[in-house]
Amino acid sequence: SCYADMLHDHDRNEKYNQGIRAAVARIKARGEKVIVLDIGTGTGLLSMMALTAGADFCYAVEVFKPMAEAAQCIVKKNSFSEKIKIINKHSTDVTVGPDGDMQMKANLLITELFDTELIGEGALPSYEHAHQNLVQGVYVQSQVMVRPVSSYPSTLQEGCEAVPHRATVYAQLVESELLWSWAQLQPVEVEGARLVPPPAVGRCAGAHSVCDIQLSLVSPHSFTPLGPLCTMFSVDFSKPVSSAFQSHSSRFAAQSGGRAQVVLSWWDLDMDPSGSIVCTMAPSWTYPQPSVAPWRDHWMQSVYFLPVESRVTEGEELSLTVCHDDYSLWYSLQPHSQQDSQTEVLPSRPCCTCQAHLVWNRPRFGELNDRQRTESYISALRSVLKEDSVCLGVSDGSLLPVFAHMLGAKKVVSFDNVYALENSRMSKQVIEQVLEANLMRRGVELLEIRPEQLSTNDLGGEQLSVLMGEPYFSTSLLPWHSLFFWYCRTTLAGLLRPNATILPCSATLHMVAVEFQDLWRIRAPCGTCEGFDVTPMDEMVQRSLDFHESREAEPHPLWEYPCRALTQSSAVMTFDFTQCVPQQPISSQGSLPFTRIGRCHGVALWMEFHLTDDITVSAGLIGPIREQGECEWSRHRKQGVYFFRSPWESAGDGRAAVSYSFTFEPSLGDIKMDFNIETQ
Repeated sequence: SCYADMLHDHDRNEKYNQGIRAAVARIKARGEKVIVLDIGTGTGLLSMMALTAGADFCYAVEVFKPMAEAAQCIVKKNSFSEKIKIINKHSTDVTVGPDGDMQMKANLLITELFDTELIGEGALPSYEHAHQNLVQGVYVQSQVMVRPVSSYPSTLQEGCEAVPHRATVYAQLVESELLWSWAQLQPVEVEGARLVPPPAVGRCAGAHSVCDIQLSLVSPHSFTPLGPLCTMFSVDFSKPVSSAFQSHSSRFAAQSGGRAQVVLSWWDLDMDPSGSIVCTMAPSWTYPQPSVAPWRDHWMQSVYFLPVESRVTEGEELSLTVCHDDYSLWYSLQPHSQQDSQTEVLPSRPCCTCQAHLVWNRPRFGELNDRQRTESYISALRSVLKEDSVCLGVSDGSLLPVFAHMLGAKKVVSFDNVYALENSRMSKQVIEQVLEANLMRRGVELLEIRPEQLSTNDLGGEQLSVLMGEPYFSTSLLPWHSLFFWYCRTTLAGLLRPNATILPCSATLHMVAVEFQDLWRIRAPCGTCEGFDVTPMDEMVQRSLDFHESREAEPHPLWEYPCRALTQSSAVMTFDFTQCVPQQPISSQGSLPFTRIGRCHGVALWMEFHLTDDITVSAGLIGPIREQGECEWSRHRKQGVYFFRSPWESAGDGRAAVSYSFTFEPSLGDIKMDFNIETQ
């Protein structure tokens, strides 16, 4: 169903269409037939564009079988079956010859093999193979032709045209406390004491995977540019392409002083050789009018974290280097003088050596570094801890037990009754590093066992007076998956003192009906796309949704996808952690009137955790809904989104409402839900 987003991307489709028409015209002008190779055809859209532009035949390659079947249906529905051959293979397995998949080599190469990082879907190896085996021209296996085409005999056909013709990668060096908080653990103040991150974490280059986000939703006020937007490198797809390791550097003078931490990056596609037809991934704040920037979710922007933070001064000569292999990019920064050194060693692909970046993903780093959130937990712990407290933490890779020890040690010098369940050895080792870095190795006893394996022997013969959790579990996808904490509490009931404190004491599931600015496109039927009937694709998506997803919520980080609330937000279910998980289902029904005008695409869902009677932490809305319905969402957790099959036009007069029905199934640990529109 993710292909729907691309069909709704009018800017992308229009630019491809313009580029294809221009390429077909150039080949026709040379008196040649136009034979197209379309790699990653998807719905067959680009092949149909080529034939409409005058191409003679298309070989459309699609490795994903369901998409290849959809393309076959779409091509037939649009009466192109005789001139488009769908090949359900990876392009590197395609053969050419009388008995091959292709009868002849192509002279127009059309591809859509790109992801947010440009090369992450294997574009370079695919282009490399295509130039060597599937398209016209005399080439050798290197980055450039040995001789220009003009030096070959005049009877030789021209090399291939390519759409897109060229890709260019851009990057900008910035300082950003917000973005850097997603990569490195920051110190925390607890009762006048300072909890510092382990040295190994600070030295670690971090996770190797790209951080792809909707950079348009990161305000320019959240970062300080330290240098200009640099053109890092270009790839000409009409010539032989190499997937071998390469590096490219851009030199500049620092525009301002600061801490060099992060590289923001995106790319452009030139659909023609002259660069007059450009499809750009630039974030909206680079546009004179941000509102005209096209929205897309299949191509976003990239954030790269430098291996180490370094201080730069205004006017300092710097060299920003990007390296890439066949599938990924990474950046490094050197002073200009060092870059000129004969002993310069290019950095290898980043790899986490501290384990923390394998245990905590980037949103989790941000959550751990959220000072306001941390203070809520510290305040809650401060209010429940006593001199004789015996505490157990149940969350993955959580600092709560460390905070509990630091707070308890303020009360009693020998306070050491803090335990933590860490089911993952790697997670346990990361928390051990934190304890060792802060000389608290004996302050928290980490138990690498499951809740059902815990006994009083593990607790020094004591019973628990405080059971605490954020709760956070690395396997959680949807907001209510954190209810695993409730199951752990139930399992541990026999180890709790009669008056034991459970923190959080309860949780509530919240909902609000919303109008999405753009996210609706990923589920909306397309019908026709650039004049072509793609309803077989719509039907295939709907069949898949009917089978599984359409009656369930799906996780999305809503801070990246703006929406307006069309109803009030409301707590719709409560889970009392002071009691055990019930054996019978819990149900809740009700309705929320539409109070704002708009098009309702579905419902947003999230959890709020009540640490004490007066301290609550939200994993969804983090502020009141504004007058026009704008919402501010937590960046740390994904929220649930339940899309309606068709949108509802709200008059905002309260005469229509969203009715809801929720059922929590204790045997499954999941929540079944249903929504309807009620009108008066």
